[in-house]
Amino acid sequence: MNTAYSYACKDCEGMEACPGKVVAATKDEVWKLMELHTVVAHGEDPSSWDADTREYLETLIKPA
Repeated sequence: MNTAYSYACKDCEGMEACPGKVVAATKDEVWKLMELHTVVAHGEDPSSWDADTREYLETLIKPA
């Protein structure tokens, strides 16, 4: 059985009002979609995320 992964922006501290959610077959795909969402929806540059931020965001990626 294949597992998909998801990320809901509302689960991120301070983003509770954001309806953005991505689902993909792999965690790598989810990361790419999360980064794109961040740029488009929030005007944020994911390349500025430090290791702690990336570690926190990793905890928000769940099996779908």
